[in-house]
Amino acid sequence: MAKAMKTIRESLNYQPQCAEYFAANQALFNRVVAFYFEVLQAHEGVLDLTTKEALTALETLTHATEKNPSPILPLTEIAQGIPAMFRRAAINAALGSARSFSSSLKKWRTRKEKAQTKQGRKGAKKKAFRERPPVPPRRWNKSVPLYAGMWKERSGSSILLKVWTGTCWSWVKVRTLSRALPAGFEVGSPSLVRKGRQWWLHTPIEKTFTSPPKIAEQLTTAETRICAVDLNLDEHLAVCTVQSVEGTILATRFIGRGREIAGFRKKQLGRIARNRSQTGIIAENEQDNADLWRKIRTVDSQVAHLVSARIVQFATEQEAAILVFEHLGNLKPEKGTYSRRGNTKRAFWMKGRIFTYAKYKAWNQGIITSRVNPRNTSSECHRCHAPVIRYNAGQAVEGYTPGAPLVLCPECQMRGHSDRNASLVIGQRLIERYAESFKEKPHTAVRRAGRVEQSTGVVLSQEAQSRGRPSPDHARHGDGNGPGTAQGSRRRMGTAPPSIPPQLRLFNE
Repeated sequence: MAKAMKTIRESLNYQPQCAEYFAANQALFNRVVAFYFEVLQAHEGVLDLTTKEALTALETLTHATEKNPSPILPLTEIAQGIPAMFRRAAINAALGSARSFSSSLKKWRTRKEKAQTKQGRKGAKKKAFRERPPVPPRRWNKSVPLYAGMWKERSGSSILLKVWTGTCWSWVKVRTLSRALPAGFEVGSPSLVRKGRQWWLHTPIEKTFTSPPKIAEQLTTAETRICAVDLNLDEHLAVCTVQSVEGTILATRFIGRGREIAGFRKKQLGRIARNRSQTGIIAENEQDNADLWRKIRTVDSQVAHLVSARIVQFATEQEAAILVFEHLGNLKPEKGTYSRRGNTKRAFWMKGRIFTYAKYKAWNQGIITSRVNPRNTSSECHRCHAPVIRYNAGQAVEGYTPGAPLVLCPECQMRGHSDRNASLVIGQRLIERYAESFKEKPHTAVRRAGRVEQSTGVVLSQEAQSRGRPSPDHARHGDGNGPGTAQGSRRRMGTAPPSIPPQLRLFNE
């Protein structure tokens, strides 16, 4: 079984005094977390227990009951009458921080011991270990989880929260401004989260479903469909194609508005550059042009969510089981003005966001995500894998123009959209990667096979005598939609292509 988790973020509509209540409630929660963190530092053996056992041990050390009227470290020194669910939420938060700090400290001690015992070169001075040890948190700023009993009467538009007002514990009713919780998910404990001056309610939800098979298993069946995605910076932000394992192309979708987003981002970066040139000074540790930067970040995040959602929606509609992208990890911005370089750099970042968002959204639909090598995906024909000619409409059909929308293969006469061709190559590379493990190991060649006597009736095959590729490749070259191999000699880039049909067809499959 597998689990799909996500968080519903709801903006809260409340009275002005409620903001002070929420702030006082969070301040108390962080004081309690800091208290339990100090208890764990004094009793490190508690960290070796399970979470449930550690919770019981910490409550025994700090909480007064009939059986334990005098705890060693009473929590009443922090505040009186703290609810049990509030206390346990603070204990779990402190446990997580203490275990993280303990793990970091152990790793640092291991590195220090290794450096001290390492023997240097003969005659060379031993290097001192100068890495500083990790330190416990100096300040606490954790959001408050609301366990069962700290909230009630939740509806699609309101919820009752139990918070510390600074003087007492009180129930506060607030309005929620967001979409309703989806059906089929199990609702977890919400949290009060502060963003600037606004308070939000974050609710984790979880769904359990049957875990999908691994990619290697799915590619063994002909019914499996693959949705390959080519991410771009020009007019089409993403081009998606669905194909079967056998190579049949089933559907294509173009997701546009790339130029509009790039133009908006470049305009804001130009305004930032002009503002900086007027002042000539950028304050240290202070964000300049905060409003303009906020606009850029908000639009990039919104577009990444929108594009990733449309990709997953298209894959779900076409019943695709695998979503495959290029592994774009070493992209560099092109040279130019500040706004041009910054625009390209943030467009690369948005590509990474689209992949990250699409990965978890696809998993929620039971779709596995993978990545392949991006080398030459745009300059290779998806039919015969020969080098292609990439050109603009009305331009001479020769050479290779990066970013041009049209493509022509001189070998098999394939014509189409360059981004669509690239997405098909991306899908084929995933199939080829796992097809290698399914191929039967070739038999060992018979030594001195060329000296077989003619009297035996055995004649060397034409393929064994030929220096070219074996003829079965030509026999396996299927229809136009299937992945094939290049036949005959390849034409070099820049040479004159064969005669071009009078009508240009973008999709001729």
